[in-house]
This record gives sequence, structure tokens and C-alpha cells, in this order.
Amino acid sequence: MKPAPFDYHRPDSVAAAAQLLTELGDDAKLLGGGQSLVPMLSMRLAFFDHLIDISRLEEMKGIEATGDTLRIGGGTTHATVGSDEQVRAGVPLLTRATPLIGHFQIRSRGTIGGSIAHADPAAEYGAVALALDATIETVSTSGGREIAAKDFFAGVWETAMEPDEILVGVRFPIWSGRCGFAVEEFARRHGDFAIAGAVAAVELDDDDKVRRSGIGLLGLSATPRRASAAEEAIVGRPVGDITAEEIGELAMSGLDDIPADLQGSADYRRRVGAAMAAQAWRAAVKEAFDA
Repeated sequence: MKPAPFDYHRPDSVAAAAQLLTELGDDAKLLGGGQSLVPMLSMRLAFFDHLIDISRLEEMKGIEATGDTLRIGGGTTHATVGSDEQVRAGVPLLTRATPLIGHFQIRSRGTIGGSIAHADPAAEYGAVALALDATIETVSTSGGREIAAKDFFAGVWETAMEPDEILVGVRFPIWSGRCGFAVEEFARRHGDFAIAGAVAAVELDDDDKVRRSGIGLLGLSATPRRASAAEEAIVGRPVGDITAEEIGELAMSGLDDIPADLQGSADYRRRVGAAMAAQAWRAAVKEAFDA
């Protein structure tokens, strides 16, 4: 199928794009990598009179580490994120999550800003942003705004962004010390959205106790979720006293809106989610010990 007719706009700056978005209102949609939007337009699941192409705006791209923070421009492609050495050193969860996103053609065009703004509950970057307490930067004609990842995801394909805002960057804290990171997910086929998955980050102190942890879940709710109950239960405890099975069970507590579809029942997803959280925790702890 082909999309319904639309007018194409290609502004030369973020400011110009924001102005167009304000002027055109609900009839306009931003086009970044287009890996989610274009299929929806082609299947006529979405209709817009105007598309504002921001894919070539260089000010939307780039990766910069400053102190204990790594900032990634919203227009930076998945492929760039996955291959960047600053990302690998500062936010390993992004490096490990990237190969799980679709296929290489999608990663070559899709952007981190587009992925997070699209807010698919089964997408990897959203779970990483939650687990690491990332900050999302947006811009509109009214100025800039910062939104904590924990406040960003509102529902399936819904976020805290206003209709006239553009996601221009994401800031991730850089963890240091005895840290370990892992991403685990289960999908029917490589490249499919995961039925369920988990990302895990852990920092150990000199006594092998959990200093801090971050566990994000994907495919298990209407939004990416953070396994807060699991995190709170393990901080300060000797890591040797914590079993992976305990993490899996705790990670599933409080999930009362697990979806059921042709891929599996809610109970099936819960069991898969528990197994993925357990595997991710086990791998992250091993890496922390080896650090």
C-alpha cells in the first residue's frame, strides 16, 4: 500500500522545524529515521497532511561524554550508537541493546530519539533509559525542557511530550566502579519485537554488597517498566545472598497489565519475563565480579 497524500517539509534547523510543528499543529508529524512512522503511513494506520523531515539536521546528531554524563543527539542512528567507543565505555547497556533492534537496515536509518519518542513498550532503548535514570531533552518554540525517563512514558506510543515538542537529545549517567551490565530478551525470530526482555545494571562495593542497581523491563506492560521492587529489595545486601530466581520473581511483582496477544498469554509473558530478568541479573553480576 501507499501512504495518503501529504506535504513534505525539510527545515534547515531545529528552530525552523519547531516553528513548522507549531504552525501546522495536529496535521503535522516529524519524520526522523522513519522506521516506525513510514510503515504505519504505508498501511494507512496513521494519516498526516504534513511531514516535517528532521533526518538531515546535523545539530540533532552526535555523541558527547562530559564528566559522568553521556549525551546522545536525538537524530543519532542506532548503528552509530552501537559502534561508538564512548557509548561502549560509558553506557554499555546501549551497546548491547543495539544489535537486538530489528535488522541492520533498520539500525542504519532508525534513530535513538525516534525510538524513545515512539514509546513502543517492547523497544530496547526505552528500557535502558528507565533503568539508568536517563533524561530526555525536548525543544519547542516555547524553549527547552528536560523530562526524567521515569516520567516520560505514558502508555502505548504515548509520552509526556507536548505535540509541539521535538526530542533533541538523551542524557545517560555514566556508571563507574565495579559495575556489570546485561541485556536479555526472547523473540520468536531475530529482528522481531521481543515477547519479553530485561536490561540489568549493578554496582558492587568493596564488600561485594549491591551499591546500586537498575533493572528495566520490556514487552511486559503498556510502557517500558522499571523493576523497582527488585531494586529496592537488593540494595545493601551481599550479592552472594541474592539468587537470579529471586530477581526474576521480584521483577514481575506489581505487573498487573501484562499484555496477551497472538505471541502468548499474559501468564506466558510473565514466565518469560522472569526468566529474562534472572538471566540478565546473573550476567551483570558476573561482569561486575570480573571488573
